Amino acid sequence: MKIIRYQDSSGKIHYGEERDGGPFRIEGDIFGEHHATDDVADVSKLLAPVVPEIILCIGLNYKFHAEESGAPIPKYPVLFIKGRNALQNPGDPIELPRKLASEEVDYECELAVVIGKACKNASVENALDYVLGYTCGNDVSARDWQKKKGGGQWCKGKGFDTFAPLGPRLITADELEDPNALSIQTRVNGETVQDWNTNDMIFNAREIIAFLSGSATLLPGTVILTGTPHGVGVAKKPPLWLKPGDKVEVEIERIGTLANPVIEES
Repeated sequence: MKIIRYQDSSGKIHYGEERDGGPFRIEGDIFGEHHATDDVADVSKLLAPVVPEIILCIGLNYKFHAEESGAPIPKYPVLFIKGRNALQNPGDPIELPRKLASEEVDYECELAVVIGKACKNASVENALDYVLGYTCGNDVSARDWQKKKGGGQWCKGKGFDTFAPLGPRLITADELEDPNALSIQTRVNGETVQDWNTNDMIFNAREIIAFLSGSATLLPGTVILTGTPHGVGVAKKPPLWLKPGDKVEVEIERIGTLANPVIEES
């Protein structure tokens, strides 16, 4: 199933299923009992496909990205967290911070995994049984706050408002058997800046879920950003920072394209 979340013309929020003939409204809870109706969805605005319980992010999880970052291959997944405040919808802007100003804002295309049921102590073998589906994510990062001003932690530089765009749709796990065999790209103003495959992950999706659920419950609605491939702006010579007027597109095979303009924080 291809699931969208949307606002209708009266301002109400619904889920819908994309299928032949257009999107149709879903009744029920996508994390529980639900079914698609034959009512054509009244899509006034497309929203992020889920409102995350929490956004768990894995850093340095592609081999070539670790190499371009000058970092050793990690022994365990590198974890940081974004709050729900960072969520952004498809088509809505990434805001460059101005109160706590950053001139080094970067893009990172990522496969996002959405947990569908409570998950604790999953094994590598059964980890994907807990997945509702997958969507595109952009781990927007203020590198100056991440590396120089964050007190040694990444959460500030990664956690500004609008720094976690998700979408445009959620592909359910039954339609995507292997999340680690997908092409993944970022384009800035139409120019391809990242172009790789999720098979280059150091820790694959199964291993990440097993690690994160160890002695800790992943609640339904947890979103996991699984890392970015090489080609990020900070590693380019000269660095490629996002600026007002830019358009960033994240495309993942079989999922679609997540596009966001870039503006300054008002």
